[in-house]
Parts: sequence; C-alpha cells; structure tokens
Amino acid sequence: MNTYFEQKPKMTLAGVSIRTTNEVEMGPNGGLSRLWETYFQSNIAGQIDTIRPEYIYALYTDYESDASGAYTVVIGHEVAGERHLEDSGLVSAAVPESRYMVFTTKKGPVFEVVAQAWGEIWAYFKGSTEVRTYTGDFEIYDSRNFDPANTQVEIYIAIE
Repeated sequence: MNTYFEQKPKMTLAGVSIRTTNEVEMGPNGGLSRLWETYFQSNIAGQIDTIRPEYIYALYTDYESDASGAYTVVIGHEVAGERHLEDSGLVSAAVPESRYMVFTTKKGPVFEVVAQAWGEIWAYFKGSTEVRTYTGDFEIYDSRNFDPANTQVEIYIAIE
C-alpha cells in the first residue's frame, strides 16, 4: 500500500451517520453496509449544496478513545457550512485542520480492499513513529470512475 503525507484545511461534511465499534463491525450486526445503502438511497448530493459532489467521504470521528472504542461514521459530502441542513434530516460533522498520512489501497472489490487497508493501517500504527490523533479520519471515493468491483480508495489518517 502506498503512503504519503498531506496537510488539509478544516472542512464540514454532511451526510448520514451511525455510532459503532470495530468489534461490532467485524460481527454479524455491523451497520456500515446498511449505512452505505442509506447513503445511496438518500441522494444527498441532490439535496444540499456540496463542494465537489463527485467526492464521497466516509468520515470516522468522535472517537471514544482509539481504534478499539466507539466512533461515529458519517458518509456524505463536503459542504460550505451547516445552513439548510435542519430540514434535510442529515447530520453535519466538522473535520479539523490536520496533517494526514494518506494510505492508497490496491485496486479490487471495494469492501475487500478497504477492509484489508484498515487492517494494515491498524498494524502500521501499533509500531510506527507517527501518532494518530483520532480527530477525524476519512476515506475518499471518486464517484466519476467508481467501479465497486475494481476500485482504489485513499484513506486519510490524522496524525500529530
């Protein structure tokens, strides 16, 4: 898996969300696949003013502690602010400005390559000199050339 570093400014995302844990997601009651279904059925990009609507974000935020604790996942799009969200039924989440270590998955079936990448990310940070901040990590999916059977995803991990 290829990696590089990038500084990103603060951004606001709007979308659908759930609160979960990695333990729950590895079992039969995981909710992430249902959250993705909800996202695709909701036409979020058509409901609100988005910045670059072709980019779909899966944000991991509001960490209870670290990778072993509860966290919130928001799937949606970058927006200019929180206006007009009250009546949409969507949630908003602020992603603070941060330095990120960006992991690029190999190409393949989306759920397979993303799950494999997260396993490699968790293993990497167990012994790395970089330290995760758990302030907001995210995956970016480019819908312009999205093929669920053969895709590549960038995963941004906030670091000190």
